[in-house]
Amino acid sequence: MVCGAAAEDVAGIDPALVLLSPRGTSRQRNAVLAALADCDLVAFLDDDFLPAPGFLAAMAAAFGADPALVAATGHVIADGIKGPGLSVAEGRALLAADAGAAPGDRPVPAYNAYGCNMVLRLAPMRAHGLAFDEALPLYGWYEDIDLCRRLAPYGRILTLPGARGVHLGVKSGRTSGLRLGYSQIANPVYLARKGSYAWRRALCSMARHLAINAARSLHPEPWVDRRGRLRGNLLALADLLRGRCDPRRILDL
Repeated sequence: MVCGAAAEDVAGIDPALVLLSPRGTSRQRNAVLAALADCDLVAFLDDDFLPAPGFLAAMAAAFGADPALVAATGHVIADGIKGPGLSVAEGRALLAADAGAAPGDRPVPAYNAYGCNMVLRLAPMRAHGLAFDEALPLYGWYEDIDLCRRLAPYGRILTLPGARGVHLGVKSGRTSGLRLGYSQIANPVYLARKGSYAWRRALCSMARHLAINAARSLHPEPWVDRRGRLRGNLLALADLLRGRCDPRRILDL
């Protein structure tokens, strides 16, 4: 299934596979969840994530063998989000050159599944009324952490070395630097207040992004709006002091 926010997002795709939803990762993910009443598992793959051919088989085997597994994420061979991004050709070449998991590699516990490639068991989500938080608008920023931490009391979350893929980290279509910078402060505060994200982690996350954006704003990378992110960070901190910091504020920016 492909969930777009407008008809042009899904042009040329079989209409039977298409969903339309208001824009935003949380809303679009929830639209998919609402359409899967007869499924046991759901795999969320971002449109810039290239799974290896055995990705889904490895996930299905892991969930079938471990009833306590409630969420899983695969091994990301390369992540273009940390740099200028990768082309589809580069991603395919990386997958073709990948030797796969080593014989001794075992699943390892994860704090959360990575939003670009995560598989969720739907039974505990239905039983406990869990969904993605739509108060985290547009790009979301930590909606994957929030959902996984609320799901964690009901089972295990693992990274599976046998489920592999490449995250291209495409830069087009993402939220503005100003909005993302605001979310980097507002969303961790919101989740910590909510109780799905530890204050220690929230404070570390905010401090890290603020420091990186401030340091690199003098000589920003061509593919990152560091100054916009820094402005967003500072605006959110000012709103926090005024008692009006809220993730939904980015809709007015």
